[in-house]
Amino acid sequence: MLDKASFPRDKICGDAIPSPTLRHLARLDAAYAPELRELLAPHRADTTFSRLLAPNGRALRIQWHNPACNSPRLHFDAALLTLVRRHTATEVLENYAVRKLEADTEGVTVWPADPAREPLRAALVIGCDGANSVVYRQLAPPARLNRAYQCAAVRAYYQGVGEAPENTSDFYFLQEFRAGYCWVFPVGNGVYNVGFGALSEEIAYRRLDLKQVLHDLLTKHPQLAPRFAQAIQLTPITGFGLPLGGSGRPVHGGRWLLCGDAAALIDPLQGHGIDKAVHSGILAAQQAQRSFQAARFDADYLAEYARQVERHIGRELARRYRFMRFLAGKAWLVNLAVEAARWPWLRQKLVRAVG
Repeated sequence: MLDKASFPRDKICGDAIPSPTLRHLARLDAAYAPELRELLAPHRADTTFSRLLAPNGRALRIQWHNPACNSPRLHFDAALLTLVRRHTATEVLENYAVRKLEADTEGVTVWPADPAREPLRAALVIGCDGANSVVYRQLAPPARLNRAYQCAAVRAYYQGVGEAPENTSDFYFLQEFRAGYCWVFPVGNGVYNVGFGALSEEIAYRRLDLKQVLHDLLTKHPQLAPRFAQAIQLTPITGFGLPLGGSGRPVHGGRWLLCGDAAALIDPLQGHGIDKAVHSGILAAQQAQRSFQAARFDADYLAEYARQVERHIGRELARRYRFMRFLAGKAWLVNLAVEAARWPWLRQKLVRAVG
């Protein structure tokens, strides 16, 4: 396993760890989820509620019954790597940035950015290297960025946030933006991950400065400003990109597979992706086992992985993308949905739609 950095290391993210993440890990080994929670005990907030705040200020509080949490990726990713080292014989090469990959009929050559390090040769490469995946850029067919399927966001950490229970993640939907939201997520120890994200096509069209947007929201928004009047910003505001699911990005080719953000498996409705990353990683591992057993690494054989991703992940993300586009620019509809959720049967439908 290669990583361009060493752990622990920060990853710019909203830090939400949805309940399917732990469920997928438990599929691999029943010990993984409890061990992960133990490793994260000093650095997590267990989230049993989400609060959706409509553009008109009305709020809907949703209780989740399956275990979920928020945890800074600085600690979460390091804890995952601890499990890898504890339970597997995986060789981990840290600080191994990749400059170039070359695939041929016999394998893939991986060239390091550091000329002092040796290039590697592999039968199969699985790219789990994020939104700016070097595996995708080097081995997948060239493709132009489609801003309709790309989101950009900024975040910073704060403490001293008012009216902020540590078991509740807040989502603020805003009248002035077609699609996107501001979030306030507890991550433990009185610290909150606070950010704003929107579709890249709107950001480009309106020439939005997301850092300025977040600053304005926290100082001027009628509900957010009082909560942040005494808050202390702990880190700079930093940005990141999110390739949304439903785009049909290729996830395989001759001798390569993509997982997680590299495969554009971000939830278009909520913006999280760690659960889909874990799930796709499991599917990729299963495909790798099949490929080594059959000694087949060609694109036709690896297409089974793409079919599994589409069946178990892609169809759901495509539906959620269509739902997100349907809601885009319809603040009145979001207001109506939150109001209608006062009726239990409509509330259940809304929870299923967003959950």
